[in-house]
Amino acid sequence: MNVVVVKAGGRLIADPAIRQKILDDILEVSASKRVIFVHGGGDIVTEYSKRMGVEPRFVVSPSGVRSRYTGPEELEVYTMVMAGKLNKELTAYIVSRGIPAIGVSGVDCSLLRAERKKRIIIVNEKGRKQVIPGGFTGRITSVNASCLKELLDLNRIVVISPLAIGSEGELLNVDGDQAAAHVAMALKVRELVFLTDVPGVILEGEILKRILVSEAEAIAEKVGYGMNRKILMAKKAVEEGVGRVIIADGRVEKPVTSALQGHGTVVEGG
Repeated sequence: MNVVVVKAGGRLIADPAIRQKILDDILEVSASKRVIFVHGGGDIVTEYSKRMGVEPRFVVSPSGVRSRYTGPEELEVYTMVMAGKLNKELTAYIVSRGIPAIGVSGVDCSLLRAERKKRIIIVNEKGRKQVIPGGFTGRITSVNASCLKELLDLNRIVVISPLAIGSEGELLNVDGDQAAAHVAMALKVRELVFLTDVPGVILEGEILKRILVSEAEAIAEKVGYGMNRKILMAKKAVEEGVGRVIIADGRVEKPVTSALQGHGTVVEGG
């Protein structure tokens, strides 16, 4: 089965015009490939958290990766927005165009299993390392590939919100890039596309057209918080059997098609 995994971040999803471009292009791509669409939504979660009086908190790891800290109250908002509002809005748009699609979270059929982080090390405001409770954030440990294949047999598009189930049955927030990469690895797909709000990986003012896995870690150390995570997940995905990973601009016309044609930054073996 020819499958492509596409992940779009929350900033793209929050913009109605960009969201529609991405979804319309996914509809076109689904004519020749099965598509798994993993969506972010952090900006919208932040908006609804504030509306509900829950102040969002973000932390930075020693490696420079910035992520959302998910306490019990924010987990409730995260679940409602990601698995409910956003996932169903995106799926509704697709099925209203007559395309067989299903929207699920990583909890459904234990699609994404994760290990809850008991403690995490962060860099605090003073630049010092600090150990804090892990909250309800998870590290993906397994993907139910057989369930995914069954869903793809019945649908041309599967829309996944990055929520996972922990070892004690608890809900866990998992990073969308991590979710997309693990899904791609589980199915050994040919192509994984990370859509973002920049043209690709930019280093010293230049867009890198190609990154080999052998140089990925060194490059990841020189770029910003969100991009370094994408590069590292791309490296892992290629090492685990994904053909190539494309980090590309989700704001352009036909963003998925453009990425599959090689526009953006291609991460591959070597």
